[in-house]
Amino acid sequence: MAETMGNESTTVESNEELPKNPSEVKDEDKKKAEEIKEEANVFFKNEDYSKAIEKYSEAIRLNPFVAAYYGNRSFAYLRTECFGYALQDASKALSFDKNYLKAYYRRASANMALGKFKLALKDFEAVTKVRPSDKDAKMKYDECNKICKRLAFEKAIATDDGKCLSDTIDIESLVIEPNYDGPHLQDGKVTQDFVEQLMEGYKEQKKLPKKYVCQILIQAKKLFSEQKSLVYINVPGSSKFTICGDIHGQYYDLLNIFTMNGKPSEENPYLFNGDFVDRGSFSVECIMTLLSYKLLYPKHFYMARGNHESLTMNQMYGFEGEVKSKYSSQLCELFTEVFNWLPLAHCINQKILVMHGGLFSSDDVSLDDIAMTPRNKQPPESGIMCELLWSDPQPQLGRAPSKRGVGVQFGPDVTRKFLEKNKLEYVVRSHEVKNDGYEVMHDGKCITVFSAPNYCDTMGNKGAYINLTGDNLTPKFTTYEAVPHPNVKPMAYANPFFGLF
Repeated sequence: MAETMGNESTTVESNEELPKNPSEVKDEDKKKAEEIKEEANVFFKNEDYSKAIEKYSEAIRLNPFVAAYYGNRSFAYLRTECFGYALQDASKALSFDKNYLKAYYRRASANMALGKFKLALKDFEAVTKVRPSDKDAKMKYDECNKICKRLAFEKAIATDDGKCLSDTIDIESLVIEPNYDGPHLQDGKVTQDFVEQLMEGYKEQKKLPKKYVCQILIQAKKLFSEQKSLVYINVPGSSKFTICGDIHGQYYDLLNIFTMNGKPSEENPYLFNGDFVDRGSFSVECIMTLLSYKLLYPKHFYMARGNHESLTMNQMYGFEGEVKSKYSSQLCELFTEVFNWLPLAHCINQKILVMHGGLFSSDDVSLDDIAMTPRNKQPPESGIMCELLWSDPQPQLGRAPSKRGVGVQFGPDVTRKFLEKNKLEYVVRSHEVKNDGYEVMHDGKCITVFSAPNYCDTMGNKGAYINLTGDNLTPKFTTYEAVPHPNVKPMAYANPFFGLF
C-alpha cells in the first residue's frame, strides 16, 4: 500500500532478550510495561503511530505475553499500512488469547486491505461463533460476506471473449449537456487551452463531461499500450527534469507543484511515479489532469503504475467509490483498463531507474527483464511486477519479508548489486510517506520521494519533488507544505468497511 512512515520497529523481537515464559517476567517489568503501554496509547490517540509502535514494542520486550500489547501494535501497524506486521501481531495476540475479539478484527482488517477477503471472512466467522449474540461482529461479518459475494458474482458474469470496454463504447452516443460551460476537446484532441481550463474548472469543483473523460481514457490507453513496461527517457544537456512521487488524490497539492515548479511542457518535462489516486477525495481530478498532460506532451510527460493503480486498492481506498459517485460504474472499468497499461518503470539517461515500489527477491533481474514483463493485468502477489509496485528498502543488509505483506524489503547490498549488474547510478522510488517528503538511503543509492503533503490530512509530513538535469544527475530536492482544499475529507469515497474499525 502506498504509504508507510518508514523505519518502524519490527514485530520480530529477539528471543535472546525476551523471557521464555510468563513466570520469568519480574513484577516490576510487568508494572513498567503497563505504564509504557499507556504512554503508547496516548501517542496512538494523537495519531503519532510510529511513536506508538516504538512504545508498544518496548512494552512487549518487558512482558511479551500480553495479548493486548500485540493487538494494540497491530492496530498502529494498520494505520501506517504495515499490513504484514499487523497480521503477525494479530496472530500473536490470538496465540495468547483465542477470545480476544479485537485481534480477529485487526487481522481481518489487514487481510481486507490486501484484498484477501475470504481470509478476512474466516476471522469474522470465528468471532460470530465465539460471540453469536455480538451485533457488531455480525455486522462486520455480513459486510465482508457481501463483498465476497459481489466479487464472486462479478467474476461469474465476466466474459472471456477478449473484448475491452474501450473497444465497445459508442462515443458519439454520449451527449454534452447544452448548459456545459467548461473546456472542449478540439477535434477530439487535448490542447493546451483545454488543460488550462480543465485545471481551473476542477479547482472550482466542476465536472468534465463523461464523453470527454471516455475519449481521454481511450486515447491514453492506446498511448500506454504502445510502450514497453520499462520506458527509457533521455534528458539532454542542461535541460531540467522533475520526478514526483505519490499524489493520492490531493489535487490542490498537485496544482501547488505546478505553481512552484512550472506547468508541464516540452521545456519542463515531468515523471509522476504512481499512486495518483485513492485516499484523497479528488482522485478523478488528479488522474484526468495527469492523463491530459500525457496526451498533450506524450514525449515529455511520463506516468508509472503504482500499487494503487489496481482494482482491489481502488475498491477499498476510494477511487472506485469516487468514480461511481461522479460518473458511473462503467467508467471504473475503463480506468482499470488504462491502469493495466501504465509502464512499470522508467530509466533516465541509462543511469537512473525509477519505479514506484522497489527492487527484487532475486539478484538476477536485468533491465531487459523489466522491459519484457507482461503488465496488462492486475498486479500478481509475487514476481517482478509485484516487487516493482510493492517493495521497500530497509537499512539492514539482505532481504526480509515485507512489512506490508506484499513484495520484499531490500537492503543496501541488494541495491548495490542491482546497480552494478545494470550499470546504473541510483534508483528513485516512492510508495512511503516521509516526514520531509523524501529520504536518501543505501549510501545515496536509493532515494524515496513522496509528493502528498500532510497525507490524508493527518500525517503532518512535507511533500517533495526531485529536479535534475541531463548533464548533472545529482538530485535536488524541493519540499513544501500542504495547501488548503475544499471541505471534502480524505477517504470520503472509501469502502464503508473502513468505517467499521
